[in-house]
Amino acid sequence: MECLKTGNQALDKQLARWYPLIDHPVQLSLISAVSRGVRFPLVPAGRRSGKTERFKRFVVKQANKVIGQYYAAAPTHDQAKKIFWNDLLKLSLSVTHKKQPNISERIIYMNNGSELHVLGLDKPQRIEGIPWTGGGIDEFADLKPEAWEANIYPALNTVDPTRPGYKPWSWLLGVPDGLNHYYDLCEIAKAGVSDVYEVFHWMTEEIFPEMAAEAKKIMSSRQYKQEFRASFETATGRIYEDYSSLNHTNETIKPHEQLLWYHDFNYTPLSSGIGVKRDGEYYLLEEIILISAVARQSAEEFVERYKDHKNKRVIIYGDPAGKAGEKHSQASDYKDIEEVLRSNGWTYTRKVRSKAMSIKDSQNALRAKIKNAFGDVNLFVNVVNAPYTHKGLSTVQLKKGSSFLEVETDYQHITTAIRYMMDYEHPVASNKTTTQILIA
Repeated sequence: MECLKTGNQALDKQLARWYPLIDHPVQLSLISAVSRGVRFPLVPAGRRSGKTERFKRFVVKQANKVIGQYYAAAPTHDQAKKIFWNDLLKLSLSVTHKKQPNISERIIYMNNGSELHVLGLDKPQRIEGIPWTGGGIDEFADLKPEAWEANIYPALNTVDPTRPGYKPWSWLLGVPDGLNHYYDLCEIAKAGVSDVYEVFHWMTEEIFPEMAAEAKKIMSSRQYKQEFRASFETATGRIYEDYSSLNHTNETIKPHEQLLWYHDFNYTPLSSGIGVKRDGEYYLLEEIILISAVARQSAEEFVERYKDHKNKRVIIYGDPAGKAGEKHSQASDYKDIEEVLRSNGWTYTRKVRSKAMSIKDSQNALRAKIKNAFGDVNLFVNVVNAPYTHKGLSTVQLKKGSSFLEVETDYQHITTAIRYMMDYEHPVASNKTTTQILIA
């Protein structure tokens, strides 16, 4: 600030780094998040909109206020140095520090005993072994996908014996980059699963409209949405692109409702979902996801979970390949399931095509229920109780160069199961034949 003149040229230069910022209500709420008990503020915000600047100032103020060890991290050492080092030296008024910073280790020593560490997480283990007070990670979407669960989160939950009740905080900042681990954490926060997470989102155009307008002239629509609007909804080739928060629900299964049980018989994960139909609308409310399992085990899980359900008649959908062996009076996936159901007092209707469906047609059948051309939404997902369903519909991609082949992931199998049901009940023109119904 030009008005702050101390007579010390070096100090005045660093004080000038505390220039005024443009206030934004979400940014102001973010600044108070840690004091409100939010350990992990997630900040997917527009590029050059002030998110990293807000963090730099916050961590310096906290280090002045509460003695401890703090970190400012990025996916690589070079990134962390470029983003944080010089600015933290200035904002912490390092020319007044009694102890010189450790340039090789990138540590700033403040006069009250606090330390500011600048870390590169290309080796995520660097964050381990220190009783942190708090910190932040920029470009979080570019971290190694396993780094959060394998290294960072455990490190932040390690008990400091000198402060046994204290839990460190960490801002998680960045621009979205597809539907990856950053997306997953933001979805957890939005679902309200834990109050230690909260999402703080704003767009560059809300704060710097002129900058955003210039960017529009040179960026593609997809790039602009990702970089300046911080949108996660821009992954290339997303199959169910209309699936959105409009499809989310908190509804649960009621005891009297007939259950719809839809299957994909992939060995691992063996995926099936449980839903209900209300006034023509589909509610996908629960799921059974088993690793390295067979159909009979899925049935055993089903009858145990729903042993107290009042309506003991279930409709079964799934892959025609699950009938393999029946033509020769041999066991099949469906027969194994139905045997378990009968022995536990259930009756069933099997609605399965006689031959394999068209992938493209079944995708279109499901898309039409997610949102049709008139904008009607007729399919809803409980994102807490059916997380694979939610992640699958949010993220399943087309293979590069294909108009219908899907990239195989753990989440793709449950969407295939949903497709079997939608293709049977609401087929598009070329799929309106070869259906079979078996009632017992």
